[in-house]
Amino acid sequence: MDKIKILKKYYGYTSFRPGQEEIIDSILDGNDTVGIMPTGGGKSVCYQIPALLLEGITLVVSPLISLMKDQVDALNDLGIPSAYINSSLSSKEYNKIYRNLKLGIYKIVYVAPERLENEEFIYEINNLNISQISIDEAHCVSQWGHDFRSSYLNIIKFIWQLKKKPIISAFTATATPEVREDIIYMLKIKPNVFITGFDRPNLKYIVVKGVNSTSYIKEYLKEHTGESGIIYCATRKEVDSLYGELSKRYKIGRYHAGMSDKERNENQEEFIKDNIEIMVATNAFGMGIDKSNVRFVIHSNLTKDLESYYQEAGRAGRDGLSSTCILIFNPKDIKTQRFFIENNQFGASSEIIKGKYEKLSTVINYAHTSKCIRSYVLEYFGELSVENCGNCSSCLDTRIEENITIESQKIISCIGRTKERYGINTIVSVLAGSKNASILKFKLNTQTTYGILKEYTQKEIRALMDLLVGDGYLEITTGEYPIVILTKKGKEFIKEKKEIFRKVEKIEKRVFQENMQLFEELKKIRKIIAEEENLPPYMIFSDKTLKEMSEKEPSNQEDLLKVSGVGEIKLKKYGIRFLEKIESFLKSN
Repeated sequence: MDKIKILKKYYGYTSFRPGQEEIIDSILDGNDTVGIMPTGGGKSVCYQIPALLLEGITLVVSPLISLMKDQVDALNDLGIPSAYINSSLSSKEYNKIYRNLKLGIYKIVYVAPERLENEEFIYEINNLNISQISIDEAHCVSQWGHDFRSSYLNIIKFIWQLKKKPIISAFTATATPEVREDIIYMLKIKPNVFITGFDRPNLKYIVVKGVNSTSYIKEYLKEHTGESGIIYCATRKEVDSLYGELSKRYKIGRYHAGMSDKERNENQEEFIKDNIEIMVATNAFGMGIDKSNVRFVIHSNLTKDLESYYQEAGRAGRDGLSSTCILIFNPKDIKTQRFFIENNQFGASSEIIKGKYEKLSTVINYAHTSKCIRSYVLEYFGELSVENCGNCSSCLDTRIEENITIESQKIISCIGRTKERYGINTIVSVLAGSKNASILKFKLNTQTTYGILKEYTQKEIRALMDLLVGDGYLEITTGEYPIVILTKKGKEFIKEKKEIFRKVEKIEKRVFQENMQLFEELKKIRKIIAEEENLPPYMIFSDKTLKEMSEKEPSNQEDLLKVSGVGEIKLKKYGIRFLEKIESFLKSN
């Protein structure tokens, strides 16, 4: 059976997504391969299809137990015999899996990186035909990545112990050029590298500033009732507070490290099964959650870096349908993230610490830039930008722009005249004409720029400066005592007498589309089947597949098979019940 037939039979698609076929061909040709693909870009298919075509077993190194279980459940539901080996298994379960491995029952086996140090596991695996080792979340192998895990360093040691070197494939969604180079170096491979792009056009990126976070979230949820979403908070305390505010009105769960394993796992399971619509969580939640129908991800606080934000926001819209990613920015969040950096320095070199400060500056600038914010992300990951994506808060804002050229000139002049020696709060105080002790002590009240923006509040001046930082006119140095300096762009702005504008944000209204009623009915039958099968609803059919069903209204199995996401296996399992629901709906409407 060739790769296209496998794609249709098991996954229900007639063509590959961008980059998938090239990656699959590279692996099948026996080449070590690195795939940099966006979240929702179909990374798992890139190693699962070769696993079915290659002789022997594919080992998948995966960082989280929840990811393994979801992936294995989905594969077994598709008719692909698979298993996982991690610390959640009993001795009896271990023994059964090892017996089945020897019998050649499994094609794909997921393992935690720590398992690769286990002598029993090494012994058992070394006597089997391992055709491919696939490394998921490969950025974890790099110290320059946002989620470095020392256990990932065991992978290369494990490979060296095997009697026969398998094909190595590695995948990640969040790798800068520096991290890509480090992955290749740490794995000691000379791979074919495929970068399919970081852009996900179905995601709408929105940055919101100058609002009360809780009030904004309440207003947003009111407009998006019934949608599934994740709300990220920086601390456990903020998770508990927001959960308390929202739990009376919405089907909601929470997730953070201060809760018991039992409560966390129960909430996660309820969210995956669509029994609760919204999860409020710290960044401890989400890695490995393959739920495809998340319609929005809201960050109520700043993240530590842009990689983390991109990965967490990328949990929206994995089914390809339009979804929204919102970052709510408050200046106090910068202090929180600096506190995390300063109090988690154990064993880290000064170079690593400096890198963390630089990464924080990058995500702060993301929050403040007035240009296309999708372009900002693409440029960060080494891709070409676009002038106007038409799907972010900067590009979609059609209101009249406010000219802040004069204010910007005054701010830049103040920084220049104070010899670029002070932090942002001091510059704000000088511009506002503050008489606080430090201003008087350093005689900054004698500067010609003292008080030249006194018609503005200090909060308003700070917002102007944040925008100039975000757009690259100013830069804040890293370290314990950051100062504001002028960039080359800032100096050129003064010399060339250019203009600067800014905009303000607003909450979107939910747009209702045709066929929503049938779509909702199909969701109900999907939920019933999912409960019967003890699977998450998205594993039965994705929202995208249900949406296409509601639009095409298939009346027989042949027509249903033409719907994207409906393969032969799922047609046999579930097709009749969906066709019956469509027929009964059309009769009654």
